[in-house]
Order: sequence, then structure tokens, then C-alpha cells
Amino acid sequence: MFPIGDDNTARRSTPVVTYVLIAINVAVFFLELQAGNEFIQNWAFIPARFSEHPAGDAPTLFSAMFMHGGWLHLGGNMLYLWIFGDNVEDRFGSVRYLLFYLAAGLAATFAQYAVNPASAIPNVGASGAIAGVLGAYLLMFPKARVNVLLGRQVVAMPAFIVLGFWIVLQLVSGVGSITDTAHNDQGGVAYMAHVGGFVAGLVLGVLFGGLRRPDRIA
Repeated sequence: MFPIGDDNTARRSTPVVTYVLIAINVAVFFLELQAGNEFIQNWAFIPARFSEHPAGDAPTLFSAMFMHGGWLHLGGNMLYLWIFGDNVEDRFGSVRYLLFYLAAGLAATFAQYAVNPASAIPNVGASGAIAGVLGAYLLMFPKARVNVLLGRQVVAMPAFIVLGFWIVLQLVSGVGSITDTAHNDQGGVAYMAHVGGFVAGLVLGVLFGGLRRPDRIA
């Protein structure tokens, strides 16, 4: 069940911040390809390093949000951001949406950090922040129609089914990842960042006024 688009007929503004975020993510990924592993080690979020020097390593809390581990990682994240980010930005307004996105990303990073603060594995990706966008989208547009690829067919389904299924998978996988972390420290998908970002998206969606319908876009 792979999302490929949604209904944007009610959108009233151009999602400038969403487009800029996508452009920055793509640009940083190309920079990663050019600069190599040293760039990744310097700017990825590494829990063990942050535990030792939180103040000095604080910039990586933000830089890691715009880095990715490969083409599929980048492409999947940017597709989800493109599908769901524009509607959330339309509801919040551009400035609040940017603050929301960064706050959700931070919450996601600390959710993953809490699982294993001694890990030496670099954490990269916009997945946590985008999970926050998904949480806010579910809160504000639960009945919006999302086009998903089911086998060879494209089917329109309510957002609460598509995103509800997604977060259940993250929760199940997250529990398994915590168990694995207790026995070894290996790389992989940061499922708890997804869960933390999604929950933050729900909470911040309320705090940022997402349930109110603004008269105009900021």
C-alpha cells in the first residue's frame, strides 16, 4: 500500500516551504555524494558523540534532518513530503509549518536517541520530521482521499486508513528494534524516530492550531 498522491482541490496556497525543504534535502544529498564519508561523520547525528558533548554537537540535530543514506531513502522521504507536506503547510501557514517541521524532527531524533544514547551509528534522514507531517495530516485531514498503489491498481483510500496502517507498522517494527538494540548496535531504519515524530506531529498539530481553519494563509 504505497501512497502516490492525494486530493489537493481544497489547497489554497503554493507550498513554498515544502518545495524548499525538498530542494535542500536533494542538494545536501548531492553534497554527501561529493564530500564522502567524512562529511557524513561530521554532520550526522551520532548519539554517543552527542552524549559526550551535547552543546558542541547540537548543530547535528538539525543538519542530520537533511541528510540521507541512499537514493531510495531520499526518494521515499521526498515523495511523502511532497504528497502530505503541502496540505499541512496550507493549514498552518508557511512560517508555522517550518517551525513545526523542525520541532517534529527534533522530537523524532530524541525519541531514537532515548533508545540507545551510547550508539555510535550515525543517524541521518528527514524521516522523523516527515513522520511529524504525517501525524499532523492525519489529525487535520483524516478523511482526505489518498491515492495508493495496490499491486497494479491505484486505489483512493481515506487518510486514516493509509496513515493508520503506516504507524502500526512503525510501532511493531519499533518494538522489535528496541529488542535488537539490547543485543547489538547495528545500523538500519530508525523506527523509533518515526514513532516519535508521528506522535509529536499529533501533539504539535493541536498546539500549532491545526484544528482551526484559518481565514488566510500566513
